Amino acid sequence: MRLNGEFETIGRVATGELELVSGKILPNVEQAYAVYGTPKDDGSNVILVCHSLTNSHHLAGPDVPGLPGAWMNPLIGPGRALDTNRLCVICVNNLCSPYGSTCPMNINPETGTPWAMRFPVITPRDAAKAQHEALKALGIGKIAMVMGGSLGGMISLEYALEFPDDVGACGVIAAPARLYPQAIAYNEVQRQAITSDPDWNGGDYYPGVGPAKGLSTARMLAMITYRSEQNFAGRWMRGMSGDNAHEWGSKFKVEEYLAHHGSALVARFDANCYIYTTRAMDLHDAAAGRGSLEEAFGGLRGKGVLSVGISSDILFPSWQVMEIARLAGKAGARSDYEEIESDNGHDSFLIDFDQMDEMLRFFFRGEKI
Repeated sequence: MRLNGEFETIGRVATGELELVSGKILPNVEQAYAVYGTPKDDGSNVILVCHSLTNSHHLAGPDVPGLPGAWMNPLIGPGRALDTNRLCVICVNNLCSPYGSTCPMNINPETGTPWAMRFPVITPRDAAKAQHEALKALGIGKIAMVMGGSLGGMISLEYALEFPDDVGACGVIAAPARLYPQAIAYNEVQRQAITSDPDWNGGDYYPGVGPAKGLSTARMLAMITYRSEQNFAGRWMRGMSGDNAHEWGSKFKVEEYLAHHGSALVARFDANCYIYTTRAMDLHDAAAGRGSLEEAFGGLRGKGVLSVGISSDILFPSWQVMEIARLAGKAGARSDYEEIESDNGHDSFLIDFDQMDEMLRFFFRGEKI
C-alpha cells in the first residue's frame, strides 16, 4: 500500500480463487484499488465506485505513473458531491483490466506463460463478486452505496443484486439491465479489428506490442459510439486540415480526432484485455440465472436506486436506463431516474460533471448518505 500524496491511498490485495459464472475457477486473484477518505467500521460511509471499460481505479488526485489520468476529479474531495470529509470512496480495478488486477497479461500458474486467450471468459457479475471479495479483504463488509457508469454501471447493478444485504443503495449511470444487440454488434466489430491484425497472433503476442493497428481501429469505432452527431457537427462539421481536399494527405478533423484516440489507447491498454472486457459487456444480463428481470430486481426492495440516462447516448440510449428505473420501482425500491441533458453522447457522464454533482447531492440527501 502507498500514498499518492495525502489524498489517495493505492494498494493491491490478494483474494484467492474465484468461481466464475461459467463454473470455471480463476486462481490467485489479485486486485488493485484506491481509497479516498476514511471508512467507518460499519461501512456506513463507504461508496464503492466501479469504473468503465478503459478507465482505472485511479479516480482523483495527481497523476500516477502507469495509470490513466484521474477521471472523476470534479466529484471527489472535500466539499464535492463525494465529500471525503465524511465519505470514504473506494474503487477496485476491474478483472481483465491491465492496470493491476488479474488479467490475460498475467502468468498462468499452471503453464508459467501469459494467460492470453486462455484466460477464462468473465462477466460483470464475476467482476462484482471479485470486488466484493476485495472489500472483505480490506475489512469492509456492508457499504452505503455502489455506483458506476457504462461497464461500471453494469458491475454496480450486479453488485447490488448479488449482495443485497451488503448494499444500501445503487447508482447505475449510462448502463442497461442487459446488453442489447446493437451494442453487442459494435463490440464484435471492434474485436474483429483486433483479431484480424496479423500481429495479434491468436493472442500470443507477449512481450511484443501486439495488434496496434487493430486495437487503434477498435478504439476509433468505440469513440464514434461514445459521442453524438450533434457533438461531432458542433466541434468539426466538415472542417479539414491540409491544402487540398482531393489529396489523401488532407484529413477531416473528425478523422484526426479518431486517429488520435486510437493511438492514445494503444499506448496505454492491452488488446487481449480489450477483447475480454468487451465480451464481458456482451454477457451482461441481470436476469441470467435469476428468472425474469422482474424477479432479478426483487432484491432491491426498499433500497435507493439512482438511474441516470443521457439524452444523446447512442450506445446505451436513455430508454434502456429508464428500464432499470421502472424495474427497480416495480420491485419496491426507492427508484429515482435522472437524465443528463447534453450533446456529448455516452461520454457525458465523464464530461458534464456539473449535472452529475447535482444529481448525486440530491440523491444522497434522500438516502441520508
